[in-house]
Amino acid sequence: MNVVSEVSSDHRTDASPRSLGAITTLRLGGPAGTLTVVSEPDEAVATVRTAHAAGEQVLVLAGGSNVVVGDLGFPGRVVLLRTRGVEVLEQDQYLATVRVAAGEPWDGFVAQMVAGGYSGVECLSGIPGSSGATPIQNVGAYGQEVAQTIVAVRAYDRAADRVVTMSPDECGFAYRSSVFKHNDRWLVLEVDFRLAVSAESAPIRYAELARQLGVELGDRVPLQQARDTVLKLRAGKGMVLDADDRDTWSVGSFFTNPVLPELPRADMPHWPAEDGRVKIPAAWLIEQAGFHKGFTRGGGVAVSSKHTLALTNRGAGTTRALLDLARVIRDGVRDRFGIELHPEPVLINCRL
Repeated sequence: MNVVSEVSSDHRTDASPRSLGAITTLRLGGPAGTLTVVSEPDEAVATVRTAHAAGEQVLVLAGGSNVVVGDLGFPGRVVLLRTRGVEVLEQDQYLATVRVAAGEPWDGFVAQMVAGGYSGVECLSGIPGSSGATPIQNVGAYGQEVAQTIVAVRAYDRAADRVVTMSPDECGFAYRSSVFKHNDRWLVLEVDFRLAVSAESAPIRYAELARQLGVELGDRVPLQQARDTVLKLRAGKGMVLDADDRDTWSVGSFFTNPVLPELPRADMPHWPAEDGRVKIPAAWLIEQAGFHKGFTRGGGVAVSSKHTLALTNRGAGTTRALLDLARVIRDGVRDRFGIELHPEPVLINCRL
C-alpha cells in the first residue's frame, strides 16, 4: 500500500469526488473516486479486503508527505488511515520495544519518545507524514534511518488475505526503499521500534549536525538538544511543514542521492555507502547543473528558495507542471554528469 494528512478520524465513506490535493503536503492532485476514512486497524483491513474482492483499485494514504498524485486524481477507492496509538510493549533498564499505529503522525511520535527518554529516532525529528510510512520509505535523515531501530512491522498481506508480522529482513530495507514501496501487496498497520532507554541521543553520525551541536562525530548529546537542533536545521531548509511557507509545500527531497559503484570525478562531494559504493549528494549535482534555489519555468511551481532538493507548489501549480520541472532537472543533471536522478516520492496516476 502506498502511504498521505489530517482529516476526521471517524470512519466515513464519501462517494463524491474529493481533491487529493487537500490531503497531501504538495497540495496537488485530482479527485478520489471514493474516499473512506478509517480509525481502527480492523476497519482498514476490512475496507481493503472488500475493495480488493470487488476488483476496485485501492490507494492507502496516511500522512500525505511522500506522494505525488496526478491532476486526474485516483479513480478507485482511497483509504485514509487515521489509526492512533503508542504503546510500550516491554522495557528493561537498557532497551524498550515501542509499538506505534500506522496512522500516528511521525513527528508527534518522535516528540513523545524524546520526552519519555527513549533514544534512537531523535534525529528523525520534523519529518512529515505518518509512522506507518516510515518503513515503506525507510525514512532517514541526519545519520539515522528507521531500519536501525525497527524490529517488526505488522501488516495486512493482501495476497495471502491475512495479517502478518514481518521481521526487518522480510521488510527488505534498502536506501529509501523496502519491499513495501511500489508494491500494493501489504497494508502497514503497526510498527515496533526497539529504542535505548537513555536521556542522551544515539551517537551523532552526521557532520552537519555535529557542527551545529558543537560536538565531535560519535559524541552524544541530550535528547531534547538533538531534536531541537535537527528541527532548526530542517526549518532552515524549508523541511518542516508550515502552511504559510510555500517552500514547505513539497514532498521534501524530490530526488534520492545517487549511489554509484565508484566516484565519477575526484572533485565530487561524496560519502561511503554499502558494499564499497559511494553516495553523491543530489543537491550538489542539481546546483552544479545550473538549477539554483528558486529556479522556475513558470506553471506555479519552483525549486525551493531554501533547498535545491525540494520542488514546491507556489500555490497555483499543477502536478503536470511539477513533473515537467523535475524532468528538466533530471535531464540537465544527466547531460552534465551522466548520472540519472530518481524520484524519492511515490507517483500516483502520473509518471516522470
